[in-house]
Amino acid sequence: MAVSSSELAFAEDLFAGLGDLSSKRLFSGIGLYSSGVIFAALMDETIYLKADEALKCDLAAEGGSAWVYTYPQGPKAGASIEMGYMSLPESALDDPSVACEWARRAVDVALRAQATKPAKRRLGRSAPTP
Repeated sequence: MAVSSSELAFAEDLFAGLGDLSSKRLFSGIGLYSSGVIFAALMDETIYLKADEALKCDLAAEGGSAWVYTYPQGPKAGASIEMGYMSLPESALDDPSVACEWARRAVDVALRAQATKPAKRRLGRSAPTP
């Protein structure tokens, strides 16, 4: 199910305190970006935050749940995989300052994950020959 414009506007208002906020289509949802990294996904009327193990534990303690994707077709049809995202706790949905605290932690997780990825090699460019 696609994300409505009102859902996106709600999330943008909720995370306005982050400052640098943008969005892009993501599968059947929307990805939210800050500091050049995706830190959240809007899927099926739920806001999910990118999370490492520590953040997962903290979000779960506040009522957050994992984003679980179930393959709809193909050789993996019916199989489920837990994505690296946890839902924003209900209590944060009414409090932008609390939501932004969680979001800042998710941005930090995303920045650390990006820093550990190897640099992308540009296709079509080979190293100069001596």
